[in-house]
Amino acid sequence: MQVELIDIRKHYGTVKANDGISLAVAPGELHGILGENGAGKSTLMKILAGFTARTAGSIRIDGRPVAYRGTAEAVRLGVGMLYQDPLDFPQLPVIDNFILGQAGGLSLTRSAFTARLRELADSFHFRLNPETPAGGLTVGERQQLDLLRLLSLGIRLLILDEPTTGISAAQKEVLYAALRRLAAEGRSVLLVSHKLEDVDALCDRVTVLRLGRVTGEMARPFDTERLLQMMFGSPPRPPAGVPQPPGSEVLVLNGVSSPGGRSGLVEASVTLRQGEVVGLAGLEGSGQELFLRVACGLAPLRKGAVYLNGQAMSAGGYHAFKRRGVVFLPAARLEEGLIPQLTITEHAALLGDHRPFRVPYQAAAEGAARRIEAFRIKGAPATPVEALSGGNQQRLLLSFLPPDPLLLLLENPTRGLDLESVNWVWEHLQAYRRQGACIVFSSPELDEILMVASRVLVFFNGRIVLDAAAAATDVQILGRAIAGKV
Repeated sequence: MQVELIDIRKHYGTVKANDGISLAVAPGELHGILGENGAGKSTLMKILAGFTARTAGSIRIDGRPVAYRGTAEAVRLGVGMLYQDPLDFPQLPVIDNFILGQAGGLSLTRSAFTARLRELADSFHFRLNPETPAGGLTVGERQQLDLLRLLSLGIRLLILDEPTTGISAAQKEVLYAALRRLAAEGRSVLLVSHKLEDVDALCDRVTVLRLGRVTGEMARPFDTERLLQMMFGSPPRPPAGVPQPPGSEVLVLNGVSSPGGRSGLVEASVTLRQGEVVGLAGLEGSGQELFLRVACGLAPLRKGAVYLNGQAMSAGGYHAFKRRGVVFLPAARLEEGLIPQLTITEHAALLGDHRPFRVPYQAAAEGAARRIEAFRIKGAPATPVEALSGGNQQRLLLSFLPPDPLLLLLENPTRGLDLESVNWVWEHLQAYRRQGACIVFSSPELDEILMVASRVLVFFNGRIVLDAAAAATDVQILGRAIAGKV
C-alpha cells in the first residue's frame, strides 16, 4: 500500500500539534517516525488512522485521495493502528476480544474464530490462550492480541505507537520478527518511537518530527548524532549522579510474601537506606511491581513484616505509609496517577489542604500555573490531563511530589518518554536523593538501571535472585539473572 500525507495540519486553538507535515510510505516499507515527546507523532498517526480529524491537508492511498471519517472507515481501507495502551476488555477472554469488530457475525461460530486466532498466533509464534481473560495478560501479550485482531481485519498499513514501551526484551524480539515478516509480505509499517535502537533494529527509512514539523528524513544506515540533532536541536546530556554512601535504614522487608500478579512476591528480605537509588529488574510479572506496592501499603501481606524507619507497618494501608513520607508513582498515569477529564487546575485543587466543600479555585489555578512553569509542562491550567502528551503527564505527576519525601517508589518512571525527557526526570529525582531520600524504581530498560541506580535488585518468579551494586554488574549479568540463571 502506497500512502501519502500531504501538508497535514492539526490545531488545538493556538497550539499547532501538526504544522504542515508531508511524508510518504511505500509498500513493504518499515518506516520510522522519530521525535521527542510533544513533537506531534501520535497526533499525526491518529489522523492517518481516522481517530482524529485533521484541520487541513490531504491523505492519498495508492494515488487516490481519501476522506474517511472514523477508524472503522480507515480499517476498511486497510489502515489500522496499534495504540500505546491496548484496546481490549480486560474482563473478557482473549477469544471474545478477538471476535469484537470482526466480519462474519453469526455466520462464523466461536470455534471458527478460535481456529482463526490460533492459526494467526502460531504463524507469528505468539502464545495466547483463547480462554485467558485479557486482564491476565502482560502488556506485550495484550499488544499481540491487538495486532492479530488488526491483521484478521485485513490491514495493509500497520501503525504502531511506541510498541516496545513496557514490554520485555523477549517480547520485543518476537514483535520485531512479526513486523519484519509483515514487511516481507508487502505490508507497510509505520513505527512511531523515540528510541533510536528500535529504529536501527527495524526501519528502512525514518522521518523526524520536532514541534509539529518535519525536521529531516534519513535512510539506512542511520547517523545517530544527526538524528539526535534533528530530534532535539542539540544532543541531550545524561543526568549527573554523584555516588554517596548510603545512610540509615529506611525500609526493611523481612520474609515478605504477597499474592498477586503472575508469581506473587515470595519471601522477600531486603533493607533499603537513605540516599540509595535502587533499580528493580525482571521480566514483567516477576514480582518487582508487587514489591513496590507492598512497600507503600497498596498490596496485602501473606507473611512476613515491613518496617519503615524501624516501625512495623502492620495496618493503615497506603495512607499510613504516605503520612510517614512514602510516595508511589504508578506507571499507568491516566488509570492510577491522574483523573481523566479533570484539568491541571482541578488536580492542583485536589492536592490542597482545605476544608470540605470549600475549594480555593483561584489559588489552585495559580498553583497550577507555577507547576506548569517550573516543570516545563506543555499545557495550560485549564488543559484536561488526557490532552497532555505522555511526557507532560509524567512531568505533572512529578510536580505533585512533596518537597521532602522519605521514600520514592516509582513504577517505570520514564515509560514512553524521549531521551531528553528521561534525562530531565532523573535530574529532578537526583535532587531528592541528595536530600537523603531513598529512590526505588522499576524499569524494563537495563541500560537505564545501570545509568542511574546505585544498586540493582533482580526478580525472577517472585523472588529476589540478585542484589548487587550497579558498579559491580553489567547487562550480561543482569540478563542471566532475569532469565533465572544465577
